[in-house]
Amino acid sequence: MGRTACTFSPVRLAEVPEAQEEQQTIPARSSPFAPMQIISSSIKLARDWLRFAFFTLLLFFVVRGFLLEAFSIPTSSMEGTLLVGDFLFVNKALYGAEIPGTEARLPAIRDPARGDVVVFRPPHDRDRVYVKRVVGIAGDTLEMKEKTLFLNGAPREEPYARYLDGKGDAVHPRMKWQSDFLAASGTWGRYAPSRDTWGPIVVPNGRFFVLGDNRDNSEDSRYWGFIGREDIKGHPWMVYLSLNAEDGGSRGWLKRVRWDRVGRLVR
Repeated sequence: MGRTACTFSPVRLAEVPEAQEEQQTIPARSSPFAPMQIISSSIKLARDWLRFAFFTLLLFFVVRGFLLEAFSIPTSSMEGTLLVGDFLFVNKALYGAEIPGTEARLPAIRDPARGDVVVFRPPHDRDRVYVKRVVGIAGDTLEMKEKTLFLNGAPREEPYARYLDGKGDAVHPRMKWQSDFLAASGTWGRYAPSRDTWGPIVVPNGRFFVLGDNRDNSEDSRYWGFIGREDIKGHPWMVYLSLNAEDGGSRGWLKRVRWDRVGRLVR
């Protein structure tokens, strides 16, 4: 008999995956220190905000007290240079800022000069603040003849000055104070100053003579006299906002802004 050959195929055992350990999620326990951490963070945040507010206020008072102060133009006495509705930054450091609560001043960068526009307290009304232009300093002889200003005997070129009243001259009794400062002696009894013709008068030491650029509509040194160095608060530096006051606020304020004047330097 023939033999039958048996062929055995090897049997491959199925690979059994290794058992994976079952992972259990353990719920996180709330830390007893969590509320304290929140409180501590809140305190730190509040402390940072208070520190920021303190230094912001300190910077504001330093800037306002010694460097810059805001000022608005209420009248047309400087029209042509400054308009009603102009809001200005006043440079207080230029002439030496006052130390608040005292009569002392910080050192000045320079003294007021002819042609400077200045903010000051007038001698007749200490509760108000005016803005005018310096036209005379100590030792100057000033005279006006039919609207032309003379400085030390020579006519002064004033491209900023405006004369809008064509009806004629005006006389004011308050101008009689000028008699005490006349350059020519013996003229006191017949001295008759007017708005457009007065002088010659001499500016005394430590004093300044100021005029509005709108000469026919300005209450200035012609009527109430000289101002002292201590009266001057600063120099208008820049127009930071200008609102048209003629419409009486009937339009929104953005439509009233005179954008061509914003950022303009005062000269």
